[in-house]
Amino acid sequence: MFVPAHQAVIHQYMREMYANCGHMILGTDSHTRYGALGTMGVGEGGGEIVKQLLENTYDMEKPEVIAVYLEGNIRRGIGPQDIALAIIREVFENGFVKNKVMEFVGPGIENLSIDFRNGIDVMTTETTCLTSIWCTDEKVKEYFEVHNRPKAYKELKPGKVAMYDGLVKVDLSKVECMIALPFHPSNAYTIKELNENLEEILEKTEIEAQKQISNPNLKLDLRSKIVDGKLKVDQAEIAGCSGGMYENIQAAANILSGKELTNDYYTLSIYPASTPIYSKMIEDGSASELTKAGVLIKTAFCGPCFGAGDVPAHGSLSIRHTTRNFPNREGSKPGDGQLTSVALMDARSIAATSLNGGILTAATDLEYDETANTYSFDKSPYRRVYDGFEKGNENEELKLGPNITEWPEMISLEEDVLLKVASVIGDPVTTTDELIPSGDAATYRSNPKKMSDYTLSRRDPEYVPAAKSIQALEEERRDFVRGNVSEVSEELKDLVETINPNSSVEELLNNTGFGSVVYAVKPGDGSAREQAASSQRVLGGQL
Repeated sequence: MFVPAHQAVIHQYMREMYANCGHMILGTDSHTRYGALGTMGVGEGGGEIVKQLLENTYDMEKPEVIAVYLEGNIRRGIGPQDIALAIIREVFENGFVKNKVMEFVGPGIENLSIDFRNGIDVMTTETTCLTSIWCTDEKVKEYFEVHNRPKAYKELKPGKVAMYDGLVKVDLSKVECMIALPFHPSNAYTIKELNENLEEILEKTEIEAQKQISNPNLKLDLRSKIVDGKLKVDQAEIAGCSGGMYENIQAAANILSGKELTNDYYTLSIYPASTPIYSKMIEDGSASELTKAGVLIKTAFCGPCFGAGDVPAHGSLSIRHTTRNFPNREGSKPGDGQLTSVALMDARSIAATSLNGGILTAATDLEYDETANTYSFDKSPYRRVYDGFEKGNENEELKLGPNITEWPEMISLEEDVLLKVASVIGDPVTTTDELIPSGDAATYRSNPKKMSDYTLSRRDPEYVPAAKSIQALEEERRDFVRGNVSEVSEELKDLVETINPNSSVEELLNNTGFGSVVYAVKPGDGSAREQAASSQRVLGGQL
């Protein structure tokens, strides 16, 4: 199947078209989460997906299960991102749910709409849990009926006696508007707490964030955003699989309707998560209301989550209802002297802040009408989606553009391998988007060699030339072994002499391959994209 660009962000499409109660979906993205719809979604690497396709099995040790008990009801102005950030703050650092299943139960669930549940659920990835699953009820049944898939529903709930390995208890009525400061969703505070301790918290964040900034000449300066004792941000986004859902946008529209945003540097962009949502916004008039207020409405796109569009200006602070605020995730390039940052917030508080000219404002501080339009789903915008599953035509020639290339030759390992460290990264975590920046390399995903030139470009610009110099030695070695050349360079002779003075050049080169390696404490945290590892392999990485 092929969903063309700007039709939908993939997770919203899967919610609308494929989630089924009691089913399981594997996807090559960390935020593969459909638990609120009764579907166990797991983000995995490409290799694991291929294995599943070939063997139709997903193998793991039985995970522990943590009950997330929801009670109470939300207050006006509180959104799903607020609940999610409050949970992430409590469980991320201590690893309470790491690699475990979060099972959402409790009487509070019935007080939440499906969009609201989906908004919490997609953010469970940031707790480091394996996956999440929710009790299903009449609201889930109605969701599938609205989306013309009534047979997808069945009731899921714990038995009369259910045993869990742990408990997270959440009183929804006590959750406040939240903000997650750079550079992680767990670096979360209530907006009230931040506003009351602005200088102190921002200074602490700057100190901690500095440890993750690759360019020592750049300094994160959040305190310069304090204007008359208040935090003033530069840009806002409501987008993606967490922010771009219909109800989040409706809530923002309710706050902004009939108002005008500041004619200043500050901008607010909204990306509906799918064309059916956008179509409904046009139908109900909210698209018109938002644009009249000064909001920029854009097409469905994952870009704000990984730095492929709307990159803030140097030194800017952007508030976003998206999934992540990791270093450089918004697209800045510290290696080239550019540094920006993102704070995560809910769409409601983003709208309130936008109404206040960029001055950080909690939505609970506003009086506004929460009347919501009834959502109706029309899949006709998906007429351009190509469904070729089990309909392939072997006689039809594939059209390959010049930027779609074959993989370079992957060499087999020799008896011995000599590795040289091409990059040393001492950060606690190196994210996938630092290993291979999505925004920069996205247009080259069908060109592995070209894409590999962007490896670690935001984190360590010296990595690619270092890896290529090692790769050049390996290519020279193979040419010699294959008899393509009769002599090797002095550099290679000196290397052989250093490795083993008692061995002949021919003997050592016949049995020893050369490769590069990246030293990192925890590489690849983030979206489980195989490009992050394969790009290093293309450059001669062996480990």
